[in-house]
Amino acid sequence: MSDPAPVQHFIRSIVEADLASGKHAAVTTRFPPEPNGYLHIGHAKSICLNFGLALDYQGSCNLRFDDTNPEKETEEYASAIQDDVRWLGFQWNGAVRWASDYFPALYDYAEALITKGLAYVDDLTPEEMREYRGTLTQAGRASPFRARAWEENLDLFRRMKAGEFPDGSRTLRAKIDMASPNMNLRDPVIYRIKRAHHIRTGDAWCIYPMYDYTHCISDALECITHSLCTLEFEDHRPLYDWVLEQLPVPSHPRQIEFSRLELHYTVTSKRKLNQLVTQGHVSGWDDPRMPTIHGMRRRGYTPEGIREFTRRIGISKSENVVDMAVLEGAIREDLETKVPRVMAVVHPLKLVLSNYQDGLTASRAAGFHPNHPEFGERIVAISREIWVEQDDYSENPPAGWQRLTPGGEVRLRYSYVIRCDEAIKDDEGNVTELRCSIDHETLGKNPVGRKVKGVIHWVSASHCLPIEVRLYDRLFLDPIPDGHKDRDFLEFLNPESLTVVSGWAEACVREAAPETRYQFERLGYFCADRHDYRGERLAFNRTVTLKDNWSK
Repeated sequence: MSDPAPVQHFIRSIVEADLASGKHAAVTTRFPPEPNGYLHIGHAKSICLNFGLALDYQGSCNLRFDDTNPEKETEEYASAIQDDVRWLGFQWNGAVRWASDYFPALYDYAEALITKGLAYVDDLTPEEMREYRGTLTQAGRASPFRARAWEENLDLFRRMKAGEFPDGSRTLRAKIDMASPNMNLRDPVIYRIKRAHHIRTGDAWCIYPMYDYTHCISDALECITHSLCTLEFEDHRPLYDWVLEQLPVPSHPRQIEFSRLELHYTVTSKRKLNQLVTQGHVSGWDDPRMPTIHGMRRRGYTPEGIREFTRRIGISKSENVVDMAVLEGAIREDLETKVPRVMAVVHPLKLVLSNYQDGLTASRAAGFHPNHPEFGERIVAISREIWVEQDDYSENPPAGWQRLTPGGEVRLRYSYVIRCDEAIKDDEGNVTELRCSIDHETLGKNPVGRKVKGVIHWVSASHCLPIEVRLYDRLFLDPIPDGHKDRDFLEFLNPESLTVVSGWAEACVREAAPETRYQFERLGYFCADRHDYRGERLAFNRTVTLKDNWSK
């Protein structure tokens, strides 16, 4: 991986100071996703931060699944997450880790808190617990079960583990401070009873630890040096530190918060992304309109482009709301230098070359990229009938028009100058065919005595391949679709976020493998679909247009 030099930010400064002072001999980070959905662009920012720091400072980064909520977790999600990390160009340290690896240790630590009088079994219902918890301006009240002797708490907790009590009837709570101004310290629940089949431990457990309790201990057991998380966990940091201060764990990582990524014209809530999938607004988690890493990959985004995007947006504690154009710009710049260019027509109009002559009208070789001769070249075949774009012809062109018009000339890309002699129309006045003539003296050279400025792309009807083209646009019309309290985010879905058309491409794309990317000249960047790229016709997804069409 040879990305540009990293941008300095406050977390790098902390890491460098810790290494310089000898506080840590090496950096150990972790990426701790929940296997309850597919990763999205916000997770990509976290992946690049955690794995990037480990790479830059010759440390290591663990991949650890937070699998403490068994009802929503699946092997499919866990497998997809691992694929995403690898596809982005990173490799975790050692084997994949799971919070469930530490269930026995977490249980033993809970017993240790009980025997120290720092945890108790509570019989309050969830509703009663909320009432006792107080508000931001009013202190909470102690549960009537808070004063139980540690021996009774230990007995009840062991019976919880043995399955003697119904789901939700009892919890284990840390005993901290019901009057704390930080709501997270008002005796948070650290274990609940939940009979749910777990993807790794099966039915071995009927009690499961809560995230805040699990996460800090897992970090400590893995000797993480810098536990990086988004700003919504800032108020949870005192609880993170409190748990570790009470227990004989091998290390005490430092939690550091940074702002999460909010991207315009999409949503990054897993719940809302799941809603889009389950309600059929998209074809799946890997729909190319989705902000998931799987979706972006299928659309044709590159890992290098995504990494560059995360580098550009930076790391800070300030609000990180980014316009989609920044992401698309990073992808566009990466593709511009690395993908071959070919011609395709997505809204075909038949054009007949009236003076085409076998043996006289010649095809011509053309390179796949003007700046990369090593990409090779192909023969751009020509025939009497060719396909051009419908919008490259106008009978009443606007000022500055440089494409086809009655009596006007253009150059066919890599081929001859042609003149438009006649337009054939149907009964409704729609143009169905153009009749044009070739200037046979203009193959590879300019016409004598006149200038022809316009150049259009085309394909030979006798040599081209049929393709299915999926023209993707932004999924939402509003830049912040979930930012309206009185409106459902689904109201802002873009009804034209996907247009499927049948087109034609040069024959040289015939053997395109899944995820092969091209620039279709004058149209944009396209990617052979990784799933249904074969069939009656090749399927290509538009990755991004050649220009930012959304700029004001």
